[in-house]
Amino acid sequence: MGQEVKFNVNDGVAVITINNPPVNALNAAVRQGLVTAFDDAEANDDVKAIVMFAEGRTFPAGADITEFGKPTVDPWLPDVCNRVEATCKPVVAAVHGTVLGGGFELALAAHYRIADPMTTFGLPEVTLGILPGAGGTQRVPRICGAEAALDLMIAKAPISAAKAVDLGLIDGVSRAHVRDAALDFAHELIGKPNALRPTRERTEGLSDPVGYARAVAAKRQALAGNPLFAPAKIVDCVEAAMLLPFEGGLAFEQAAFEDCLRSDQSAALRHVFFAERKAAKAPEVARAKPRPVEIVGIVGGGTMGSGIAASFLDAGFGVVLVDRDQPMLDTALARIESVFDKAVRKGSITAQMLDERMARLTGDIHYFAVSEADLVIECVIEDMSVKEQVFATLDAVIKPGAILATNTSYLDINTLAAGVAHPENVLGLHFFSPAHVMRLVEVVVGEATEADVVATGFTLAKKLGKIPVRSGVADGFIGNSILAAYRTAADFMLEDGASPYQVDATMRAFGFPMGPYQVLDLAGLDISWARRKRLKSTRDPEMRYIAIGDKMCQKGWLGQKAGRGYYTYADGSRLGVEDPEVLGLIAAERERKGITPRAFGPEEILYRCLSAMVNEGANLVLNKIAQRPSDIDVAMIHGYGFPRWRGGPMKAAELSGLLSLRNQLREFAKEDKFWTPSPLFDEVIKAGHGFDTLNAV
Repeated sequence: MGQEVKFNVNDGVAVITINNPPVNALNAAVRQGLVTAFDDAEANDDVKAIVMFAEGRTFPAGADITEFGKPTVDPWLPDVCNRVEATCKPVVAAVHGTVLGGGFELALAAHYRIADPMTTFGLPEVTLGILPGAGGTQRVPRICGAEAALDLMIAKAPISAAKAVDLGLIDGVSRAHVRDAALDFAHELIGKPNALRPTRERTEGLSDPVGYARAVAAKRQALAGNPLFAPAKIVDCVEAAMLLPFEGGLAFEQAAFEDCLRSDQSAALRHVFFAERKAAKAPEVARAKPRPVEIVGIVGGGTMGSGIAASFLDAGFGVVLVDRDQPMLDTALARIESVFDKAVRKGSITAQMLDERMARLTGDIHYFAVSEADLVIECVIEDMSVKEQVFATLDAVIKPGAILATNTSYLDINTLAAGVAHPENVLGLHFFSPAHVMRLVEVVVGEATEADVVATGFTLAKKLGKIPVRSGVADGFIGNSILAAYRTAADFMLEDGASPYQVDATMRAFGFPMGPYQVLDLAGLDISWARRKRLKSTRDPEMRYIAIGDKMCQKGWLGQKAGRGYYTYADGSRLGVEDPEVLGLIAAERERKGITPRAFGPEEILYRCLSAMVNEGANLVLNKIAQRPSDIDVAMIHGYGFPRWRGGPMKAAELSGLLSLRNQLREFAKEDKFWTPSPLFDEVIKAGHGFDTLNAV
């Protein structure tokens, strides 16, 4: 038995202690140690009962998912759980912390469970594209029935210890140290008849077969049309718990688990799980300490500035909001309060919490109000001259060592930094709208930005509950660069014969919540038009230029805010209706250029859109704008609605094959140099590895 599992005997009770920090993940060493410890406890005549406990902050928080996809090392977790349950002496699990996934399945294999009252329980495997594979789909419904079991496994939200008691999943909570409480409970069991209570033999949850079958059918119907693979498999397994003997149910569960594990969906979801954690690992974070930040100044109280302010207030910061005049400031303050009002109505916060947040917010129309702020973020309009003026004014009033940040979506941060006395204190914090909801923050690092300023950006993002992604300076940074390539590919197809409505429908079917032209209407066509005008002088004359969007803007068709864009919006509706006049404008543009339209099927539309994203992403990695391909996946999932279960554009390309994608890009490049394959493809293909190797940095 190694150091990961310890064994001692306390007055007739064996205490088996798991010690594998930080979260006691059930890796091979822990699994082997548990089997050995239970064998020793069963063979020891002095042992009359067993307590299973874990050191540190939590009982095992799950399996070690780094082992997924690798050759299995015996014993498997299902075998460990079966060994625990088969013990001929009563077993009490003393649980605390976040008892999730395989950790919860291990606890369920014990005969009894005593919990700290602050413990949370869950079976969130579905978020990784898999299902509970160590008996969870069979043991849970035997205790609490199909409806509660399916909610626990598919809804993903953890439950409290009190809720677990109500469901019968644990036997009680103790405010005393949970190990001591479990020892007392185990001593009470010694000598009692029928002290053994294997979960596999429990039937409370199976007592109403009609209700059980009804719950299974209802969940199956609710999942109709859901593209995810694992939830339907979970339903099948829970149904099997009623229909099959326990051993047959375990075999059914294991086969379903293997099906899920081998699926592209699981590979994609596991990739995203790790990618989100890697994204927080910037080189500057490793070598520098963040600066202290307590007060945040925000200049510009529009939709974005107000959302950013609400995010900082939610996280406990003091916020000073500056706007151009008193009416605009009043509107901004009311907008922030309305965010919290909505949260109160939803039950997310209390009225007292709203008052406390608003008490930490002050507003002013003068820049000197942010003179004591540790960080100031400008959120004014996307115009370089305006932002330069704001930066110059702020530079004169902020205190020494204060960080000056911009929320620009596209503009050159190095140019902004060059206009202030301390460019090393400048960085980009690109939030996404609505900023109090969207989780992505691009931390944009300029040429002069100090490492501790970058580390501060990452630390703040985490305190706000956001996912930070490091970006170098490029027009549009990571996310908007990918978005621009995506839209370019779509625009080419529009001019060549597709309709915007075909493109939108195809991308929604792929899993995006909205198609690119719906997003343009939502954001406002004038935003991308302004960018095209800004880049006109640097545009490659050999690159094909699509003027459809320009002509729509010239007509005042700016999207939802104008009542029409690619779609029409009657009476302020956000539900767009296809517009024949847009199709007429596109047809006229084709005729002007002498283009004979051709048909596009969904497969080609999807392939071209995704290929453009991946090619641009590869260039961003090659040019060191993005640290790693997985950062691009995180940005596209959390900022642009790329379906999580597809893994992001770079992972999706990896799963489909980079060689075939590179070769197809070469064919597309015969049409236009826009499609020229990134040299990064040749690098990874020649080296015999894919993007995943580049994610190791």
